[in-house]
Amino acid sequence: MFLKLLSFTALLLLVLVQNLQGSALTAASSYEFTAYRMQQFNMAQRKHGCRGAIVVAEARSSDEPVLTRRCVVMKVSDFSTEKYLQAQRQNAAAILILLPKNTSGIPPETTQSFMISERDALLMESPIPVYVALEDEQLLYMYDEVKQTASIRTSSIFIRVLRSMITATAFQILVSNNAPIKAVSDTTFVTLEGVLPGAGDDVPTIVITAHYDSYGLAPWLSYGADSNGSGVVILLELVRLFQKLYSSSSTRPPFHLLFSLTGGGKHNFLGTKRWIEENLDHAESSLLHDNVAFVLCLDTLANGDELHVHVSRPPKADTPLYSFVQQLQEVVSSRFSWVKTGLVHKKINLVESTVAWEHERYSLRRIPGFTLSHLEDPKSELRGSILDDLSQVDLRKLKRNGIIIAETLARFMFNLSDKGSPKDLQLFKGQMDFHDSRVSSLMSTLTSLPRATQLLDKEPGQVTLVNTLEQEFRHYLQQVHRHTFRQDKRDPDITFFDQMNQPIVMYRVKPAAFDLFLGGCIAAYLGIVYYAIENFGFVYTKVKAAVKTKACK
Repeated sequence: MFLKLLSFTALLLLVLVQNLQGSALTAASSYEFTAYRMQQFNMAQRKHGCRGAIVVAEARSSDEPVLTRRCVVMKVSDFSTEKYLQAQRQNAAAILILLPKNTSGIPPETTQSFMISERDALLMESPIPVYVALEDEQLLYMYDEVKQTASIRTSSIFIRVLRSMITATAFQILVSNNAPIKAVSDTTFVTLEGVLPGAGDDVPTIVITAHYDSYGLAPWLSYGADSNGSGVVILLELVRLFQKLYSSSSTRPPFHLLFSLTGGGKHNFLGTKRWIEENLDHAESSLLHDNVAFVLCLDTLANGDELHVHVSRPPKADTPLYSFVQQLQEVVSSRFSWVKTGLVHKKINLVESTVAWEHERYSLRRIPGFTLSHLEDPKSELRGSILDDLSQVDLRKLKRNGIIIAETLARFMFNLSDKGSPKDLQLFKGQMDFHDSRVSSLMSTLTSLPRATQLLDKEPGQVTLVNTLEQEFRHYLQQVHRHTFRQDKRDPDITFFDQMNQPIVMYRVKPAAFDLFLGGCIAAYLGIVYYAIENFGFVYTKVKAAVKTKACK
């Protein structure tokens, strides 16, 4: 009996050691990965995003009942406003969201749910650090382990204690950078403008504009395909097509076309605001001083079968804006009857410190304008999400919307309806059509890098991207200008913060209960060995008798 106990103890220790060694994945005992911190900025005396960056905590699943001082690990499918608020109420140490490298496989309902929760999270201030990391083999293994640990919480107390002492694995999450977060108030906004001069003197001006920056939970993962890469792509194609019309005196319409690409669009359209102020308040000569027919803003146009015309006040009859809307409805009804169009009227609330659409910046200066978008609600979750990538873009619908806008512009400028032209007349075809390859190439270029506002003036790749947009303007347009607006450091419009991407180390460790259990086993083994040595004669006699008995059998 004594020998069996001794053998059993030795075998148990061997199994435990093998379990401990076998559980350590290659590099998992100390695995480093890059995570991207949630937005953090101050604007209009309001704080947005997370306030912290340092994390030293054990990883736990969001299904755990107690999250205090733990790093809550979630997948996209787990993330919700309820769980986000629950982690904050329980004073969790941090939240780590795992994002698939290819988001096209995420079900549409999961995508929408995540976007809604993401929007809610961005509207509030978070006292705890929030990070997003791209999924890989090690992180998914860690997620499965903490998920499995959470599922065992429903088992009996004996099973939970036994697993915790023998087989459970804990993961320690550590942000090694202990430097304090610093405010960044020197962010610049770049607005590009270029002109196609119309035929005649003192002709009215049509302004076509789109903002090119993006927004989402984490700046380094915000690619903004639909919002607002789609608006930029359509604007650049309009530049190319109308440059061909304006290149010949016989086809040049009696309108100046002023194109602009604005920065800071995701932050209260600050680039647009400063550009309007410069043109109206400081410039001696500007097309915005002259007769502006209307301002056409392009925003979120890469999906859906709706085309909403957003206005601050309903257009009056016999105005250019009213005529454009009429032409738009004719083009859609005659060639794209399945597309729904409609006027969405939203008054500007002067009490609010922010505006909903870019055209509202012009309306505040009494310049008529409107925004075209497939979205009806300006607060839609689609306007700012890290899931807004190429998977959210339908290139056919993007091209269709671009054709609708181009045909409507041409019909309006050449007054084709009053001249008796057929409603289904197709002006842009052949070489004058939207090119599929160019649309696809422009969208791929725009979504190749994150275009968050705080990155565009500091990161080399993003600076090159803005320079590329400027070269597109210079290739097709005249009077191209680059406006760089710097903030007043004493009273900036918006203040960003650094440490937006961090190296994080994941340590794979055994829980404290395992150390106690292992220590107890070792103590028991040593006690048995000590007893065997102290009572060697007795043990020897017992062993000899047992061997003799076995030999006789």
